[in-house]
Amino acid sequence: MVGIGGIGMSALAQYFVHEGALVAGSDREESPTTAMLAEKGVAVVFGQKEENVSEDTELLVYSDAVPADNPERVRATTLGIMQRSYFEALGDVAKTKRTIAVAGTHGKTTTTAMLGRMLVDAGLDPTVVVGSIVTEWRSNFRAGSSDLFVVEACEYRNHFLAFRPEVLVITNIELDHTDFFKSSDELESAFEEARRRAKTVIEESTYKHERVPELLVPGEFNKENARAAKAAAKLIAPNVSDEVWDRSLASYKGTWRRFEYKGRLPGGAVLYDDYAHHPTAIAKTVTAAKEKFPGKKIVLFFHPHLYSRTRDLFDAFAAALAAADGVYILPVYAAREPHDPSVSNKMLANAVNAKGGHAQPVVDFAEVEKLLSTLGADTVAFTMGAGDVYKAGESALK
Repeated sequence: MVGIGGIGMSALAQYFVHEGALVAGSDREESPTTAMLAEKGVAVVFGQKEENVSEDTELLVYSDAVPADNPERVRATTLGIMQRSYFEALGDVAKTKRTIAVAGTHGKTTTTAMLGRMLVDAGLDPTVVVGSIVTEWRSNFRAGSSDLFVVEACEYRNHFLAFRPEVLVITNIELDHTDFFKSSDELESAFEEARRRAKTVIEESTYKHERVPELLVPGEFNKENARAAKAAAKLIAPNVSDEVWDRSLASYKGTWRRFEYKGRLPGGAVLYDDYAHHPTAIAKTVTAAKEKFPGKKIVLFFHPHLYSRTRDLFDAFAAALAAADGVYILPVYAAREPHDPSVSNKMLANAVNAKGGHAQPVVDFAEVEKLLSTLGADTVAFTMGAGDVYKAGESALK
C-alpha cells in the first residue's frame, strides 16, 4: 500500500489485515496513523523505492497523492501486479457488503463515526471505515462480524461513485475541491449521479426534523450531523428504539482533529485542534467556540490548504476568519498543487483585516509554537486546517 499513512489508506490496511492478508506499505514520513499501524503489526517503511514491492505481491493499492511514475507503481507495472487506487479498492470491498456511504461537503467524518457507533451500540456489529481516529476505538477502522459496512465517501475526483450503496447519506453540498469541480453545477451533477447509484438517499429534507439529545461535542453543526446519523440508523434498523440511538449519540466523544481538546498551553491558554479547511467549516467552528467559551478570546492558527481552494473561496475565507478575535495565517500548504504566486497568506491576512478582523501572516510552525506559548488564560486557541499544523500545537504543549 503506497501512501499507507493516509487516513483512508490506513483504515483499509486494517481491513485487509482483519481479513487475513499480509499487508505492508510505505509513506513519506511518520504520523499518528503509521504509528497505529505499527502497533497492529503492519510493516511500514519510510521512503518510496522499487525494492519495497516484492515479487509475490498480489495487489498494490495507492493513494490519490501517488502518481503513476512512483517507483513502487513502476515496479508493480513491470511485474504485472494488479494496481487499484484507494477508492477503487474500497469499492471492491463494498460490493460484498450492505454498504451505507456517508457523503457531503461538511460533516461526513463525524456523521460516519456517529452512525458507526450507534449501530455498534445497538448490537448490529458493523464494519466501519471513517476519515479520522474515533476516540473510543482509537482507530479509523472498526471490524464487525455483520454484513453492514459504514464508509465515509469523498466526492473529490468523483471517488464516491465507486460505491452503489444500499443507503447514501448526504450531509450537505457546497462548492469545494475547486481544482477538480469547476462550478457548483458540476459538483451537483456528481452528487446526482451518486444518488442514482444508491437504493435509498438520506439528505437534509429527510433528517432535518429528527430530534437528537444534548451532545458532548459542541456546535449546531454537530447536531445536524447527529440528525443525519439518526435518520440513517432508523432506516437501517427500524425496530430499534429512539432511546438506544439517543443514548449512543449523547455519549459520543468525537474524533481526532474535530474540535479536539489538546491541553493547556504554558501561558495558560486552552488549545484545541480542528480540521476545518473550508470557509463554512471555519465559520461554524468559531461560532461553536464562542458559544462554548463565552468571554474568552478565540484565536486561530490557520494553515490554508491548496492554492486553488484559497484562491477560489478567498473572500469567504476572509469573512470567516474575521469572526475570530485573532488569526495567524501560515503559508499555503500546496499539497498536490504547484506554487501559485497569485495567492498567499499575506494577501489573506490583509483581506481579513479589511473585513474588520485581526490577522497577521506567520512564517512557519516554529513561529506558531512560540506564539502559542505566549497566550494567556483568557484565550482559547485553535490550530486549524487540513495540513499538519496540529504538530506545532503539540510541540507547544510539550
